[in-house]
Amino acid sequence: MYNKLQYISQGNTVEEQITNIRKALDNGCEWIQLRFKTQNTMDLFNLAESTKILCDVYSANYIINDNVYLAQQFEADGVHLGLTDMKISEARQILGDTKMIGGTANTFADIQQRFAEQCDYIGLGPFQYTDTKENLSPILGIEGYRSILKKVKSKKIAIPIYAIGGITLENIEILMETGIYGIAVSSLITKSEKPKKLISQLNEKIYGSVTI
Repeated sequence: MYNKLQYISQGNTVEEQITNIRKALDNGCEWIQLRFKTQNTMDLFNLAESTKILCDVYSANYIINDNVYLAQQFEADGVHLGLTDMKISEARQILGDTKMIGGTANTFADIQQRFAEQCDYIGLGPFQYTDTKENLSPILGIEGYRSILKKVKSKKIAIPIYAIGGITLENIEILMETGIYGIAVSSLITKSEKPKKLISQLNEKIYGSVTI
């Protein structure tokens, strides 16, 4: 069973990224998705290596955003791919059957595509506006999640689906009631002044909610 809380890393430099990743791990987060949009190959390499070491120390899941070959090189637990990134089938050939491959979705059609491609989990969003990602897809809102998850259930599509995009502590219970499997957050943890308390509250709401 996958952890239901995923932290997507943030930071404009390697140092900022490492500080934020360590902050998440130190305070109870068990799944890190490394997301670092840089043109500096050496910085990305060094960050990927450092994150691998940290995740091993904390026994946390380690996913790399977009870069399949980097995930292979550092023996990450898997990769997360956007709709315009490498095909799931190609990533599977490179990484093998034991690694996790997640895929982004914005619509029910995207979910059907991802399910047919046999990815392991889906990040569905954005829930609401977020400034952590450029070229944002159409915002879904709570009604969007309800509509999409209702169709997922009716079509008996069985795959973990994570809500993502501008999620706050106050949104989680209503999101979990839609049938979502878990959540992926970034700024919420990065900017928290009390991360230990926050992550504890997040887990309590995620695992304590009853799906209807």
